[in-house]
Amino acid sequence: MSKVFPLVMAAIGEQVFLENIKGGKKMLHRLTALGLTPGVELSVVQNTGGVLLLSVRGSRIALGRGMARKMMVSLTGNNGDQTNIEGEEK
Repeated sequence: MSKVFPLVMAAIGEQVFLENIKGGKKMLHRLTALGLTPGVELSVVQNTGGVLLLSVRGSRIALGRGMARKMMVSLTGNNGDQTNIEGEEK
């Protein structure tokens, strides 16, 4: 199993699985309405220090960093030759 880490730490182009959301009822409801549910695969399109732009289920979604910090993800294994969290080559 891959290491779980906050979405804000994912690199641009990295494909990840949403493992869980550490938020309240309102946040969970909002993210569910956007299609962000545990188990969904998503990728980071833009991460410039402000909002994160995500590709999820064929749509683009912009999320604030506060929400993204509460979303725990793991690598999908479809990330090419990128380096994983521990710094080891895949």
